[in-house]
This record gives sequence, structure tokens and C-alpha cells, in this order.
Amino acid sequence: MRARFLSLSSSIAATLVLTGALPAGAETLRDALARAYRDNPTLAAQRAAQRANDENVPIALANGRPSVTAQGGFTDNFRRTGNSFTTPERQLSGQIGVTVPLYQGGRVRNGVLAAETRVEAGQANLRGVEATTFTDVVSAYNNVIRDEAIVGLNTQNVRVLETNLRASRDRFEVGDLTRTDVAQSEARLSLARAQLQSAQATLISSRENYVRLVGTPPGVLEPPPALPQLPTSPDSAVNVALQDNPNLIAARRVRDATDYDIRVARASRRPQVNATVGQNYFDYLGSLGRGSALGLGSVQNGSATSAGLSVSLPIFQGGRPGALVRQAQELRGQAIEQATASERQVIASARSAYAVWRSSLEVIASAEAAVNANKLSLEGVRAENSVGTRTVLDILNAEQELLNSQVTLVSARRDAYVAGFALLAAMGHAEAEDLGLDGGALYDPTIHYATVRGRWNDFDDGPRAQPVASSTAASPAQTAVVTRPLDPLLESNVDRTPALTTGVDTPRP
Repeated sequence: MRARFLSLSSSIAATLVLTGALPAGAETLRDALARAYRDNPTLAAQRAAQRANDENVPIALANGRPSVTAQGGFTDNFRRTGNSFTTPERQLSGQIGVTVPLYQGGRVRNGVLAAETRVEAGQANLRGVEATTFTDVVSAYNNVIRDEAIVGLNTQNVRVLETNLRASRDRFEVGDLTRTDVAQSEARLSLARAQLQSAQATLISSRENYVRLVGTPPGVLEPPPALPQLPTSPDSAVNVALQDNPNLIAARRVRDATDYDIRVARASRRPQVNATVGQNYFDYLGSLGRGSALGLGSVQNGSATSAGLSVSLPIFQGGRPGALVRQAQELRGQAIEQATASERQVIASARSAYAVWRSSLEVIASAEAAVNANKLSLEGVRAENSVGTRTVLDILNAEQELLNSQVTLVSARRDAYVAGFALLAAMGHAEAEDLGLDGGALYDPTIHYATVRGRWNDFDDGPRAQPVASSTAASPAQTAVVTRPLDPLLESNVDRTPALTTGVDTPRP
């Protein structure tokens, strides 16, 4: 049984971007995943596709089960020749027959095995869609958190630059700065406002993507829980992925099913043996020999029972069996190559996710150091400016460098978390069973399969299809409003303006 690599109920401190105080009703990553599990249309559609795939087994089994046919007819010979004394005027007839397949050359057995194998492949593919959906939700969730932080940082930067511009204008009025200094402050503020607009547009896009995947707008999102212990090397990740990745398992099962398809094709060249039982009934409705001496004592109705054994031996079918076998063999070749391609994809995904995860951890460490250094640098540049050893441009550059390092930090934390989860998905451990989702029992595809596999009723239509996922048309258009407080680590105490007379920094009003 696959190990539970991920527990989203963990109370471990979050590893992502923001840690400010959150309201009691804040939404967690686990809530978002559970809602997507219930309401995501892609996942619901895949479940329906798997239920349809389940029906291929009873369809294949039906080829080996008895069949019953009945037919009836009524004939009225309204015009007869003058001497047609043996032809009845009217005739009522009915037949019922039962055919029991005894030997089909292996077609039924191998057809059932192929269908069963494809059901297993479909169940693995459903696991893969779950993992892909959850990875998308994790990415969307963290994108919203990241973009909210970036909007907050850019808003803060605009506020700081507005303060700088006011201070520059004041100092220009008293002759402490030049028009060039003021122009530099104005240009940098305009650029910051443009960056803020771009960040707000990105945040709106991320929130809309969240609505698409989860079905509801994001509220105040809590930081996601820490990921479990991840592999220590790409090779160990690949070894797990080659065993547990659902997409690879599905490709291998499809490959196995094609071997049975070849056997089904070969069965078309073999004899077929059927047992038959029939019952016939006829009734001339008293019209046989009516008006003649032949009608006296004639049998006007009757029945007959028959039983037999039929053998069909194909001798020549125009080359069709050979074409079917060749086609099945080539389709098996295709499935073999697709399984290899899937294996390569899994290996590449595991190694790539591991590399991105490890790289993002290194970027986080570097960015944290850069943020702290840039904060100290900005404070120093401002202090030096107050005594005339630094220019306004030096302050503006220091502020921009701080902002860039802060954005790099929040982006790297998002990338590390998403890459770590993608690594779990590549390893086959990011599905509903691994996540321990709340909200009721998990969907079990084997229940439907067990229910329909043995059904014989020709009139058992099952329930009508009903929508599962809800529409998001009524959801309000998302905005770029950010109410979350900034992480204290990212909050830069830079809203300070140099005093015009004393040279001492004073807080911005």
C-alpha cells in the first residue's frame, strides 16, 4: 500500500510567504483541495469517463452469454389462384429461440481480459487526474498568496516613493536639491505605479484561475502547511515514481491490454460452436382449405420444438482476419512506445521538480540575506543622504533593490512549495488518499465497477447523468484588493523622510 506522504492537517508552521495575523474563518489549502475534489469539473468528467470504461467489461461478457430472440408475424393472402387449396387465407406465426455460445475461439475470454485490464488502466488514470488537479490547485492557491504579497510590496513601494517625492519637492523649494533630483523621484514613482498596476492585474488573473479550479472565490488564505520529508536525491525520487506514478501505471496496463487484443483478432480465424433451442408456433385461423373438402380435418394450428448444435468454420474471409491481427500488433507496438514515453516523462518530471525544489530553497536563502542586507543598505543610504554624501538617486536605487529582493523572496517561496508538491505528484503520492481530505468518503471507482460487472438486464439503463460541478457564472469578478498584513520579515521600515533642518529621520505622517 502506498505510504501517506502528505498530511495537510499538520499544524506545522507554514513555509510560504505571509505569516500575518489571520481571521478565524480563513481558508486553508486543505479546504481548497477538498472543495476541488468535490466540485472540479475536470475531475468529475474523468470519473464519468471511468464509469463508462467500466461498462466495457459487461459488454465483453455479453458476447459469451446466452441470447434469446423472438419474432412473430401475420400474413393475409388476400389474393390466391383458384386452385390454391393448400394455401391458407391467413396465417399467424411466432418463434422464440435461445442461442448459447459454447466456443468462440477465445474471442470472449480475451475480450473480457482486455476490458478488465483497461478498467485497471482507467482507475490509475483517474488517480493521475486527481494528482494533476491537486497540483493545479496548490499552484493556484500559492499564486494568490504570492501575488497578494507582491501587490502589497508594490503598494508599499508606491507609498514610500510618494513620500520621497514630497520630501524632494520640499527640499527643492528650500534649495537643498535640484530639479533633476525631483524629476528622478517623479520618474521612479511613475514606474512604481505602473509596476503596481501590472501586479494587480496578475493578482486578478490568479484569483480568477483559483475560481476556475476550486469553484469559489478565494477568501483570506492561510499559509499552506509544511510539506513532508521529500527525497534526498533525484534518484530516490525516480525510484518511487517508477513504482507509484499513476500515469505510468495506466500506460503499462494499456500496453498489457493490447496483447489480449491480438488474441481477440486471431480468434476470428477459429471455429465457433453454438447450441440452439427453438420453439415455433403457427395458426391458420381456420382458413386452410376453407370452402373445400381439404378443409375438413386439416390441422389449423400447431407448434414445434427444435434443438441443435451449430458449428461455423471460417475458410476464407477476404483477408480480414490477417488485417485485424496486423492492426492489433501495430497498436500494441504503439502502446509499448507510449509506455516508454510515459516512463521518460515521469523520470523527467521527477528530476525536474526535484531540481526546481532544491534550487528554490537556495534562492530563498539568498533572497532572505539580500532582503536583510538591502534594508540595512537603504537605511544607510538615507542616513548618508541626510549629511550630503548620497544623492536622491542613490536612495531610489536602494529602494528598488529592496523591492526586487522582496519580490524574489516571495516568488522563490512559492516556487519551492509548488515544486515540492509537484515532486510528490510525480512520485504518485499527491492524490486524495494521500491528502486525507475531509468532507465525506473518498470516491472509490471500484464500487461502480463491482456493481455493473455482473449485470444481465437489458433494460437496466442506470441513473440519468446529472451535473456535478457548479457554474461559476454567478461568482463576482475578482479584484486586486489586498487586506492581508505583510509578513514582519518583509515589512520594511522605510516610510521615513529626512528632516529638512536637523538631518534626523522622522516617521512619515
